[in-house]
Amino acid sequence: MTAMHRAELPDLGAFIVVAEERSFTRAAARLGTSQSALSHMMRRLEERLGVRLLTRTTRSVAPTDAGLRLLETLRPAFDAIDEGLTSLGEMRNKPAGTVRITTSEHAARLILWPRLKPLLAEYPDVGLELSIDAGFVDIVEQRFDAGVRLGEAIARDMIAVRIGPELRMACVAAPAYFVGRDMPRVPQDLAQHRCINMRMASTGSLYAWEFEKNGRQLNVRVEGPLTINSSPLVLEAARDGLGLCMVVEDAVIADVASGRLVRVLEDWCPPFAGYHLYYPSRRQPTPAFALVVDALRYRG
Repeated sequence: MTAMHRAELPDLGAFIVVAEERSFTRAAARLGTSQSALSHMMRRLEERLGVRLLTRTTRSVAPTDAGLRLLETLRPAFDAIDEGLTSLGEMRNKPAGTVRITTSEHAARLILWPRLKPLLAEYPDVGLELSIDAGFVDIVEQRFDAGVRLGEAIARDMIAVRIGPELRMACVAAPAYFVGRDMPRVPQDLAQHRCINMRMASTGSLYAWEFEKNGRQLNVRVEGPLTINSSPLVLEAARDGLGLCMVVEDAVIADVASGRLVRVLEDWCPPFAGYHLYYPSRRQPTPAFALVVDALRYRG
């Protein structure tokens, strides 16, 4: 007996129905086909296998010993397929499964976790995997469902959903740092200051501090005794008085309000596009993924 081809699966499925109904008439009605077409399928299957599967009389059809053996083999397999298809149908209608997202730590703390924590409690069949990556990740190659990045950094072939407000950068330093020093009034004054550099994980290069005012844009390469590739540690170094740093505004609101840090060049720091969730346009969203997108969508 030769190996079975996938094209013969319909014939095998039809054989199960004929063997169960023991009638070409009832089996044809159940399958939505004609008796002659069904009879032809059975003959083709028997010829392929080289063994008689059905005993035909004028009144009934019954499986032979070989047919009964084949039926015992096929029925569990086809039952498993039916169960799998049913399960997929339930997943299509009921949120279930794990959603994998690559994101920066800042976005995860600021937006994702506060909004997705209630979702996990409400939908116990939904799982979430957050991968904290400072650099860019190919979400298709790495099999992520989606990624989170700033809106201006998203490829055009992706669907982007805004999940947060506009952001601003803040240039800050500890009050002790300014003792005996003049505060910078324009970005060019930073050349006279000790600045804490940030090395970008995505490119490996130093972050150029970005400023804009009245349509005039400036990218300033700063200098100082310290270079770090961690935003929280950059901020900690600024609190310790080692120099000026450039960080996202929301990270220093409390420090500025309490006087622990002093903000400068605020009029040179306009808002820019905030975080977006992005995923391939060809992706067919599952109920679980659609639930995550809806929970993260910015409605401000």
